[in-house]
Amino acid sequence: MNRNPNRAALGLAAGILVLAVLACGSNAPAQATATSASTPTTQPSPTFTPVPLYQVVSLVSTPTDETGKSPAYTVKAGTPFLQGSDDQRVVNFNNEMSGLTQEEIAKFRDNARVAVAVPGGGGSTYDQSYKVLSPAGNILSIKFDILIYIAGAAHPVSHSRTVTYDLEAGSDVTLDQLFLPNSNYLDLIANYCSTELGKRNIDFGANSSGAAPLPENYTNWNVTAQGLLITFDEYQVAAYVAGPQEVTVPYSELQSIIDPHGTLKAFLP
Repeated sequence: MNRNPNRAALGLAAGILVLAVLACGSNAPAQATATSASTPTTQPSPTFTPVPLYQVVSLVSTPTDETGKSPAYTVKAGTPFLQGSDDQRVVNFNNEMSGLTQEEIAKFRDNARVAVAVPGGGGSTYDQSYKVLSPAGNILSIKFDILIYIAGAAHPVSHSRTVTYDLEAGSDVTLDQLFLPNSNYLDLIANYCSTELGKRNIDFGANSSGAAPLPENYTNWNVTAQGLLITFDEYQVAAYVAGPQEVTVPYSELQSIIDPHGTLKAFLP
């Protein structure tokens, strides 16, 4: 048998080299997998959305009960109060509501002091209630109804106070802020109110000046879901016997002049 020892040695060396390469190749994926598994994963940070202030607070009524003698009088008043936050915007609202009540009671006391006492009478009385007329949200539109009797008078009298407060801004809303600049909002509101009042049996013709398009005639207004509520006090547009009058102006009547970025934007189509 004629074999070449050098050729056999070369074959053996080649075989060993092939096995070594295969062994290295089989280990490569394991090393890559281990490296991939050890790479840290970054988790996204959570996003926090601030809760609207009106969802944090709740509105309660703070009662005032007071009596006096010489002359005799009684005071019963409910005042809106926000609780649940010490945010300055809440503090401003509470201070304003308290101030309004104290201002009205102070005027009543002054009138009660000079009243003519009636023998057997119960003295002078002050009664204040309120209603929140706006839908739930950052806008608080409140109407105060105040009924006063001064001892010796022929009958009690009533009047209204209204406040529309933007809780997000922390300030009152004025009537002109509801509408576009330089718009004829008073003319439109007055025309609608006059037409509606003219349909009522209240002798509006003799008292129509109380609904003229003047700022002093439209100080009592509220934002409601149905429209802009205008309140006319006793004697303003009708005789005392007819009582106070209310007119709701639909937002559709004011659509062309409502500020699309203002308080009434939610009521635009």
